[in-house]
Amino acid sequence: MKLAQHDRYDYVPLDDRPVYDWPGGKRLAVCFCNNTEVFAFLEGLGSDSATLGAAQSTRNYAWRDYGNRVGQWYLFDLLDEMGVPASHNLNARLLDACPQIGERIKARGDEVVGHGRTNAERQDVLDEAGEAALIRETTETLAAFFGAPPAGWLGPYLAQSRVTLDLLQEAGYGYVMDWPADDQPFWMRTRRGRILSVPYSIEVNDSPALVFRQHSGEEFERMMIDQFDELLHQSAKRPLVFTAVLHPFIVGQPYRLRALRRAMAHILARRDEVWLTTPGEIAAHCACLPSGVVPGSG
Repeated sequence: MKLAQHDRYDYVPLDDRPVYDWPGGKRLAVCFCNNTEVFAFLEGLGSDSATLGAAQSTRNYAWRDYGNRVGQWYLFDLLDEMGVPASHNLNARLLDACPQIGERIKARGDEVVGHGRTNAERQDVLDEAGEAALIRETTETLAAFFGAPPAGWLGPYLAQSRVTLDLLQEAGYGYVMDWPADDQPFWMRTRRGRILSVPYSIEVNDSPALVFRQHSGEEFERMMIDQFDELLHQSAKRPLVFTAVLHPFIVGQPYRLRALRRAMAHILARRDEVWLTTPGEIAAHCACLPSGVVPGSG
């Protein structure tokens, strides 16, 4: 059997890569990535709090809407209290439904990452023209609201077609987070240049962990702590990236927020040893490193 292949990046084992530092001589970059999403009512895609693959209903729509009405605001307050920058993977059409969320992101000075029009749809089922239109509409909407286009992209459901990377690079994007293949950034090839893959965890991610695998808030807390502690230990040898991925309709539930608060307190007790940053800052740093340092740049 011949395995289907891609030509987006080469295999470069971790021990064969050059060693470099993050700003300030740090070796572990820490990012808190928040997914701010909007869904259609009684149609389209959307997860359910109790049953995998459940049909869209008023109940699961309201459960997800809790994140924008309540959970997001708890999370903003927690980030403020902890003094933590965040990145927000933002559905463009959320700005029509919940503009106050966009205003709070602006006031905090956080990074905005393109996250499609809405999480009621996927982009990998569209033809090339339709996908290009989705990317263009998302980019123009976010740029109009925030004053500049996003530098990075995370597709709804981390879904990519065979041409997504090409379309994103041609639309001006510098990095993506849809390829969870590494704990370091690496460059990927497109038909007209290159685009950076920035690490984004699908393991330390409240959606697959708490909804799909039905872990408890305390188990997610333990995941965050163990992932951080082990990466901090490993980073003595090489630069690495820790990401905690959050959805306010999931982790914004108060009993889960309490577990998140404890995990963040543990991580931030080592604040002086890590680079507390955003995916965009990681991408900007990598873009300035000499050729041959980041895999795929040689």
